[in-house]
Amino acid sequence: MEITVDPDGWVLWNSRRARCALGRGGIRADKREGDGATPVGRFPLRRALWRADRLTQPVTGLPIQPISPCDGWCDAPEDPAYNRPVTRPHPTSHEALWRDDGVYDVIVVMGHNDDPVVAGLGSAVFLHVARPDWEPTAGCVALALDDLLAVLADCGPGSALTVPAPAPAGSTPGDQAAG
Repeated sequence: MEITVDPDGWVLWNSRRARCALGRGGIRADKREGDGATPVGRFPLRRALWRADRLTQPVTGLPIQPISPCDGWCDAPEDPAYNRPVTRPHPTSHEALWRDDGVYDVIVVMGHNDDPVVAGLGSAVFLHVARPDWEPTAGCVALALDDLLAVLADCGPGSALTVPAPAPAGSTPGDQAAG
C-alpha cells in the first residue's frame, strides 16, 4: 500500500484522506538531526509498536510488537546505536517510547536513515499519534489515533509512506514544465 503525505497536512491512502501533523521545521530534502523537519522521500514501513497497557493489539499486516517502559530510540549521532532502538536507561541521548502523553501509544517505524544509518541525518522519524491540538511534531508524521489505526489495518509487506518535496513558494501546478 502507498501512503502519500500532502504538504498541506493530509495523508492519502486507498482513496481515503486524514489530517496529519508534520514537523515544526517544515518538509526538507536535507533532513538533519534536531532540525524538526519531516524528511522528503519514500519510506518503507518497517514495523508497528504499541502500548499494550492502553490498547488492544492493532490490526495490521506489518510486524508488530508491544513496547515496554524500558524501550527507547537513540538520537545521539555519536552513538553506535544512533537511529536504533535501545534499552533504557541508555548512556547517550534517546527518546523514551513509553510516554505519558499518548503520542507513542502506536508507532509505525519508517525506513528513514536506516539502510544504512548515517550519523546526523535524522533519527526516530515515525508515523505516530497526533496531539489533540495538532501541534507540529519534531519531524514525524502524526495522525489521530482512529486514522492511524485505519492506516495500519490497510498496511502489509511493501507498504510505504511518501513525503514529496513541497512546491516552490509562489508556484502553482501549471507553472511546472512537463517532463
